[in-house]
Amino acid sequence: MCGIIGVYNNPEAATLAYMGLYAQQHRGQEGAGVISSDGTKLHRHMGQGLVSDVFSDSTIFETLPGHSSIGHVRYSTTGDSDPRNVGPLTFNVDDQFVSIAHNGNLVNLDQTRKDLQEDGALFQTSTDTEIIIHLLAREKGHSIDERLEGALKKVQGAFSLLMITPNEIIAARDPHGIRPFCIGKLDNTYILASETCALDLLGAEYVRDVRPGEIIVINDDGMHSRQFAPTTKSKHCIFEYIYFSRPDSQIFGNNVDKMRREFGKVLSHEKPVESADIVISVPDSSNTCALGYSQSSGIKHEIGLIRNHYVGRTFIFPTQFLRDLSVRLKFNTVKGVIENREVVIIDDSIVRGTTLKKLVKLLRSSGAKKVHVRISSPPVKHPCFYGMDFPTTEELVAGQHDVDEIMEIIDADSLGYLSLDGALESTHLEKDNFCTACFSGDYPIPLKGDNGKAVFEG
Repeated sequence: MCGIIGVYNNPEAATLAYMGLYAQQHRGQEGAGVISSDGTKLHRHMGQGLVSDVFSDSTIFETLPGHSSIGHVRYSTTGDSDPRNVGPLTFNVDDQFVSIAHNGNLVNLDQTRKDLQEDGALFQTSTDTEIIIHLLAREKGHSIDERLEGALKKVQGAFSLLMITPNEIIAARDPHGIRPFCIGKLDNTYILASETCALDLLGAEYVRDVRPGEIIVINDDGMHSRQFAPTTKSKHCIFEYIYFSRPDSQIFGNNVDKMRREFGKVLSHEKPVESADIVISVPDSSNTCALGYSQSSGIKHEIGLIRNHYVGRTFIFPTQFLRDLSVRLKFNTVKGVIENREVVIIDDSIVRGTTLKKLVKLLRSSGAKKVHVRISSPPVKHPCFYGMDFPTTEELVAGQHDVDEIMEIIDADSLGYLSLDGALESTHLEKDNFCTACFSGDYPIPLKGDNGKAVFEG
């Protein structure tokens, strides 16, 4: 999962791209970058860390002139957390510099990269994004967008991508529309972003989504669109509703907050707790789901966990004592709310189960009489190969254990998941419009070769 932003026809294009990345920081915290064009050449600034870290000096924007720009925040799903993998990636194609920002994952990357290397390609990164550039360089065509179209017909997987040349921005989305991608306008400025929350921050009006299988070219002649792939059945990632996207964004035609409230309401019917005193959430992605659960069940909603938003990645501590303390760096309880109460705690998912186990322990140490865990998604049993950093089946707790066993592992008094049918019904959209592979194992795009995160690492 990554976040991308594109701005065309604005004298402050790089600054707007930077602000758009800020709005989408939740989609990637490993690195950030902005590329601008002055009509003749590309200018770039990027680095590892949060957007605020990479762009800590306002004078940086003096080095990013021009009327167009693209930006990227990275969350590694192919390729390690390494400076060379921070996007947007820039390459020289036939004496013309182009940059590309990509959200998603390719699934035919292993064999495709091997074929390219046998043909003489020299890879500079360990990301799947670079594969697209090498394919583009080998395509015949009168324009970059024609060559990109040819390259995209040779890849399979999830991609919402932006490309910038000195005089245009090109956007494309995979035929299944797995990852969100939207178009907005601010007066005469075109803005493209992973989520509408970026448009809101910039004061832009949402126009529409980039259609699955669509390629868009924006230049001084305006915006031009065509289909590079036949229209197929949409397979939107339902986890975008469950966890990834901001609640104030509109994706796949619906507001994320509304969807999460629906998840909570259905969860309260499927997995009720009649004896509970309060409902709390694991902040922040579960907040609105907890509100939905509370409204539907009639159980009072309370703020029982406080999250420290200034904590980044935590170290792997050498002792159990320090590992137990690490959860307190990120969360603390409101003891007066928790003490002597039977608690329903709502979380969006369980991946490995380690954090939730610590949270249950924390609630008990704060005096909770009972702790009932409710999850606003089905059990995550299968890895994702379309842009989520879900581990192997062996590392997924639901891939190895049933619900009763997981309940014992996390030491909860009860555990209940939202059913897959319940999740799909909550969207009020066609059920087969969504990818549910991480729950069902039904992968809409066939997997080919090794698709692990570190497949290209030495």
